[in-house]
Amino acid sequence: MVIDYTREKYPVFIYRDYSIKRDKDEIILAFNFTIEGLTDFSPEIRIDTSNLTLLNSFDSETANRIVFALGLVEAVSYFKAVCPKTIKVLCGTLSEKQIHWFKKLWYNGLGEFFYINNIDIDFESFIEIEARKETKEPPDEFIKGGLNLIPIGGGKDSCVTLSLLKNRKNLFITINEQKARTECVKAAGFGKDYIIKVKRDIDKRLLELNKQGFLNGHTPFSAIVAFLSLYCAYITGCENIALSNEASANEGNINGGDINHQYSKSFQFESDFRDYVSTFIMNGIEYFSLLRPFNELQIAKYFSLEKEYHKAFRSCNKGASKNIWCGKCSKCLFVFGILSPFLTDEEIIQIFSKNLFDDYSLLSEFKSLYGSSPIKPFECVGTAREYLFAISKKTLMLKEKGKKLPFLLDYLDKTENIKSIVKEGEDLLFEFNSQHCVPKRFMFAVEEMKKVAAKSD
Repeated sequence: MVIDYTREKYPVFIYRDYSIKRDKDEIILAFNFTIEGLTDFSPEIRIDTSNLTLLNSFDSETANRIVFALGLVEAVSYFKAVCPKTIKVLCGTLSEKQIHWFKKLWYNGLGEFFYINNIDIDFESFIEIEARKETKEPPDEFIKGGLNLIPIGGGKDSCVTLSLLKNRKNLFITINEQKARTECVKAAGFGKDYIIKVKRDIDKRLLELNKQGFLNGHTPFSAIVAFLSLYCAYITGCENIALSNEASANEGNINGGDINHQYSKSFQFESDFRDYVSTFIMNGIEYFSLLRPFNELQIAKYFSLEKEYHKAFRSCNKGASKNIWCGKCSKCLFVFGILSPFLTDEEIIQIFSKNLFDDYSLLSEFKSLYGSSPIKPFECVGTAREYLFAISKKTLMLKEKGKKLPFLLDYLDKTENIKSIVKEGEDLLFEFNSQHCVPKRFMFAVEEMKKVAAKSD
């Protein structure tokens, strides 16, 4: 489907309304969108409150500000079907600064979508957002409960945050529950009553449009996590939202370009979000990534020592519904490779059920992950330099023990100077990214990570 055609035929997208309702043990957030001349959408988000103590009103002025903004992020999924030129917001007000903020999020968050769909569009001509301009100062109403809220995805990164903060007063949030997420929380010593379970439904009419060939692709999901976490933190009185996004998430996927699959996990988005919340919504909740000072290699080293999470964690998107590692995707291969120098062969095969380095069919993904291709896989994976060091280190370790190299590592050994790579990459374990928002009261966790990363094997 040609973008010029869809933008001409369906030029207007409307954010009609949103609502916040409480029904027994649920809070229901509902949104109404329209692609003028095509269809309406009515997605819902349901928050299970049966195990929660609400300290702040679920539908206060502050709550409404959060949910209204959440709707503007939810809208991206439906807008992208035809990419209308004009966005009409009928249910709230936006200042010029807010309009620019959301336009920036939409544009950068859809970078991968534009690339995959061969859409060449500049920021200025991307969209026009129309809304009433009345604005008010953020209200100060917020009853604090002294808790941290930790979003849990079920991967190694959130497990590291769990481990670092396991002795603190925490709640956890999962969106569209998967077994690995609950199991990881349990591995940290917390019961299911500490989990805020959120169910997010995609309107079936969007899925029907996708089947018909309308535009589809990646959206900035972590921005939805941000606003949903803020809403849940607000109603439960959590003072901190501790994410698990690392420094590596700042890197783009295309050499020489700024397209980033992980844009809404980047430091740029984190900073923008903090600014938006304090300026337009509320004060009193700190949103930050605990792992931002570190790279994927350092996180993998720390995680390798946290054995209690090894059976529980999962990072594979393809196998998520079955709670398995598919063993065939770039995400599986990345996690396998980044952990490989820090775990024994027996330990890592126990996690993945097989040695992924033996799989001939993964050569293309393997080369893409370590930088032999100009395009890094569109997944939440680390930098090419981090991955190349990890797999080179593993290769060198096997050679020094006189062991036969599996296919992918044998290929690496024949095409790259692994000794030089390992020597030049040792500094990766000592890196410290000073561009972070970790509050002083959480620096104890940062110091613990630094200590483990720098410890000699």
